[in-house]
Amino acid sequence: MVAHEDPHQEYRRRVAGMQSRVRGLMLGLALGDTVGAARGGPPAAGPLRAGVSTQLACFTAEGVIRAMVRGRHKGVCHPPGVVLHAYCRWAALQGVEAARMRRRWASHPSDRPWPDGWLAGVPALAERRGSAPATVTALSRIEDPHSRIAVPSRGCHALTRTLPVAVAGPHWAEQAGEFAALTHGDPAARSTAVQAAVLLQHCLTAPRPDGPADRIAREALETGIAALPSGPGRVFGDEHQRLAAAFRHALDRPAEPALLARLAPDASAPAALLGGLYTAASFPRRDRFGAALAFASGAPDGDSVACVTGALLGAVHGAEALPADLVSRHELAWVLDVLARDLLAQIEDSPSGSEYVPGWDPHWWDRYPGW
Repeated sequence: MVAHEDPHQEYRRRVAGMQSRVRGLMLGLALGDTVGAARGGPPAAGPLRAGVSTQLACFTAEGVIRAMVRGRHKGVCHPPGVVLHAYCRWAALQGVEAARMRRRWASHPSDRPWPDGWLAGVPALAERRGSAPATVTALSRIEDPHSRIAVPSRGCHALTRTLPVAVAGPHWAEQAGEFAALTHGDPAARSTAVQAAVLLQHCLTAPRPDGPADRIAREALETGIAALPSGPGRVFGDEHQRLAAAFRHALDRPAEPALLARLAPDASAPAALLGGLYTAASFPRRDRFGAALAFASGAPDGDSVACVTGALLGAVHGAEALPADLVSRHELAWVLDVLARDLLAQIEDSPSGSEYVPGWDPHWWDRYPGW
């Protein structure tokens, strides 16, 4: 007699596996940001400080959740507007044009505090942790129409801050580009964010094959690159060729510092993605995560390359592959972990319910107000 697995048990196993990968993506980008800023040599003891890319990525994830909540309860939502609001809350916490932000988002008398949502109460998100000049300049124009605030930049933060969007699924890949374009007006910033979302989605959903341990990462990346021309990113010509070439270089000439410097020569979004892809494919094994971040940190803009590297490998291998010592000491690890779990919970189960269906968590709307 053949025993059939309980479908609920299979569902729980699938959710647990995806949760590990989503946590890996979020924690991996943060570790890469931190290790990269330290040029591969973070302190051996004591807390590890988050970088500005990690702060912004937290607000992207929160904004995506709040956009989903709004869509469920209001029936209509413009995700870029909700995520722009999230970036403005970060700016207000940082002291960037706080009065202007309040005029834009909290001009009417209310008994609710602003900035709202639970991230507003995290002290480390209110501390300056590096510069994001294009993002700050654009947000400082918040009282202008949304379509006019972006600056002509392809800087790396357009990419690193949008990495969590991949968790929301393939139909959100274009939204990653829209979120990047809120502040970075160069078309390359938008297209690179979409490319990264597609690659990360393949990493998050890659099957775990039998055979060599390095196969899962390389197959996920190769499949993601192949999907780009016909996928939502509409990547053609030189952009696709550069991504494919970076992957081939990792197979033929892995972990060459000079080649990394050539692929990622500056602090732009395209350079961060090419460098991160090359590094992740050069160090595909789950037990080489730390070595991958150390190598990525040697790029001219090591924090952005290591940030992308950490997200790619974390999404493939899951949170358990990340160095426990680094995770346990990172000041925003608990924040990223909560956001990862909550993002997946919103996708799978909508804890606050919807316009017509009551939710099972009465506090969800207070944590993630839908606006």
